[in-house]
Amino acid sequence: MSVTWEGGPPPKASDITGLGWVRVLLRGGGIVAVVGLGLCLLLPLRLIERPLFGLARPWTPWITRTVCRLALLLLGLRLVRRGIPMRGQGAVVANHSSWLDIFVLNASDQVFFVSKSEVANWPGIGLLARATGTLFIARDRTKARAQTDLFQERLGAGQRLLFFPEGTSTDGLRVLTFKSTLFAAFFVPALRDKTSVQPVSVTYHAPEGGDIRTYGWWGDMEFGGHLLTTLALARQGWVEVVYHPAVAVADMPDRKALAAAAEKQVREGHALASDTG
Repeated sequence: MSVTWEGGPPPKASDITGLGWVRVLLRGGGIVAVVGLGLCLLLPLRLIERPLFGLARPWTPWITRTVCRLALLLLGLRLVRRGIPMRGQGAVVANHSSWLDIFVLNASDQVFFVSKSEVANWPGIGLLARATGTLFIARDRTKARAQTDLFQERLGAGQRLLFFPEGTSTDGLRVLTFKSTLFAAFFVPALRDKTSVQPVSVTYHAPEGGDIRTYGWWGDMEFGGHLLTTLALARQGWVEVVYHPAVAVADMPDRKALAAAAEKQVREGHALASDTG
């Protein structure tokens, strides 16, 4: 079960000025339009893609990736990618700082998110998650076997699944201990010998002169308020995504060792990016 990271008090939100509201309308309106157009293209295309390829999605992920790249461009948040995303069967794990991670990681590579089942019913966000192929899992140990089967089915279809092992978002200044629960799914005989896990570090750099926690979203911070504040910023910062060497599941003795190995790479990459940013 995920536990919300509380941390310290968030940065004090500044009042949005008149120009700030103009930026909210222009940036927000542009992003809504791009996402809406993407859905209008993706949903009909998926109706053709599904009967032809089943779980495999050779076409629609390109729409998701393009939409997210355009969204970041409209927001003004520069994306820098380092390293090479893995190919072949496997999953991706990353540290989690903000709702922005969804756009950033989709813009960086073609991935399918793993999310708690409750998200499927969230207004708006649930529709987007379902449309883009998010795998929903229940936080119920009695369903572990069924969820492992879903992992196997998705990975076998060529999907790269992405999840956040910290189980919560943070202020963006740290990497929390990785929970090993979901890593257990990769140790079933059908997956262990042919699956790899790629660690990814995501580091946000605030606008010059801004609070270093600008893009962090944690504790009881409201999504709407953080969204408006982010859209209203006069200047945006940038985000660095680092793809580390993939770890072969077969090289690890168990899920805890795999989680620790992935966490080590993510933590070191995040620390290095923070120091040099």
